[in-house]
Amino acid sequence: MILETIDWIIITAFLLLSLFIGLKYKNKASGNITDFFLGGRNLPWHIAGISMVATTFAADTPLAVTELVAKNGISANWVWWNFLIGGMLTTFFFANLWRRANVLTELELIELRYSGRAASLLRGFKSIYLGLFMNVLIIGWVNVAMVSILQVFFDIPESTAFWYMIIVMIIAMIYSSLSGLLGVAITDTVQFVIAITGCIILAVIIVNTKEIGGIEGLKSKLPDGALNFLPQIGNSESNTFATLTISIGAFFSFAAIQWWASWYPGAEPGGGGYIAQRMMSTKNEKDAVFATLFFQIAHYCLRPWPWIIVGLCSLILYPDLTDKKLGFVMAMKDYLPSGLKGLLFVAFLAAYMSTISTQLNWGASYLVNDLYKRFIRRNKNKDVQQEEKHLVNVSRYFTIIIMIVGAFVTTMIHSISAVWEFIMECGAGLGLVLILRWYWWRINAWSEITATLAPFVGYIIGHYILESTTGKWFTENRGSFIFTVLFTSVSWILVTFLTKPTKKEKLESFYLLVKPDGNWSPFKHLIQKKSSNLKNLTICWLSAITLTYSILFATGKIIFLEFVDAFYFGLSAIISFITLRYFLIRTNIFNN
Repeated sequence: MILETIDWIIITAFLLLSLFIGLKYKNKASGNITDFFLGGRNLPWHIAGISMVATTFAADTPLAVTELVAKNGISANWVWWNFLIGGMLTTFFFANLWRRANVLTELELIELRYSGRAASLLRGFKSIYLGLFMNVLIIGWVNVAMVSILQVFFDIPESTAFWYMIIVMIIAMIYSSLSGLLGVAITDTVQFVIAITGCIILAVIIVNTKEIGGIEGLKSKLPDGALNFLPQIGNSESNTFATLTISIGAFFSFAAIQWWASWYPGAEPGGGGYIAQRMMSTKNEKDAVFATLFFQIAHYCLRPWPWIIVGLCSLILYPDLTDKKLGFVMAMKDYLPSGLKGLLFVAFLAAYMSTISTQLNWGASYLVNDLYKRFIRRNKNKDVQQEEKHLVNVSRYFTIIIMIVGAFVTTMIHSISAVWEFIMECGAGLGLVLILRWYWWRINAWSEITATLAPFVGYIIGHYILESTTGKWFTENRGSFIFTVLFTSVSWILVTFLTKPTKKEKLESFYLLVKPDGNWSPFKHLIQKKSSNLKNLTICWLSAITLTYSILFATGKIIFLEFVDAFYFGLSAIISFITLRYFLIRTNIFNN
């Protein structure tokens, strides 16, 4: 056993603290399902924002970044860095609209925005598709990563590690089912501080080992191109280690398509999932915008550098390691002293539990509010208070059910990357509908139904027909993904114009409530609005993207002692911040 008594004390204290928070906020989550799933719509922006960051900081993310960096250098992170563009779009064009809609879940918006049986069909289908099917896939891949960590860290068989994971999962289920979103968000805040602190400590210790010799030693021992921040575009056959070389087609898909076209957990175009849940849980529209802005900056600027440093070091420390992602855990195991081993293990527990607790709470919200309450619960209690308590109890039962199904699905997942690819492509092309439903009145329920189902058809055609007949070129250029986006887009656009619009009364009520910009010309006479915000919001969006990438690169340049480049990136960040602040003040997104 590699852990000492002090390590076990730290681990036990953390688990007890998580349970204590669940018990502490139990009563505040028991009044009604708004309290249970949205914390009473009273979260301050910093708690909601940190909770978003903590949820996306799962047990698998440090391992995934370590694997990316160990194989292809820093530039490999553009696989996920490109999502910032869509994330900032959500911040300025959608966060305040989600809060203003005053819905309990993302799926409740469907029947607020669309009319008829198609709307109810879509809401019911998505409650199961997202709340259970997609949710347990996410829980499964996070569990698989945690099992791998336990295996390596404790040097135990996979079967034993699985049951250790189940114990931790049950603890996360207990406090999330007791305290609802409020307890999850408070626990997330504590867990994020522990997780990021632990990763920073690990990075500092590893880079200063005698094998590495500090930052200068690290730079001198890495292959050429390992520290490149941008990928090389060209022929992948010329690729050498750590110089990520991608084809023009692949670069185009990342830079120009993926961020708006693809549905992906935590990066849904227009917001959605637990990101929308956190926006809807804030005190007001201003807090919703600031929470999402904080999330985007912290997600891309604060978290990745400790993981990147450890990934680069693991390349030197474990050059023959077959499974590159395990270099992070190996470094923890081999180089940390007693006490710090326990702290770093707690960091992984914190990252794991924050994700699992959110997935359980978020998934239960769909199954309760959008399936059970909407379609199954027929004999409602006339006493409103008793009915709400009943729904809270049902929410706790669904939380347990999702945990059990998630644990079962874990046993069936053998490749995390395969699940990632499947989810990415089976949402390819859906994103534009999720964006335009707020800004174009003509989008209807059949548009979204088509955009939800068409990617599966495109996926089958792309992978089993086109990929097999076109060969290597198609695969290297992400041909299947691009084809699926085009197939889905053409499909839902055709369906939109071949079907009837949403009923006028429904569109009028939605427009009066949400007051969106964009193409709502048939309804603009209903309210007296100030001039359109779109120009100012676009400048805010672009300046915030520049700000975040500038901070990200400036931080990296400081770490690698390249101070001239850091100065220019820092200057870019300052100019972008001033621009963002000026144009954000000029918008009226907080007082429509």
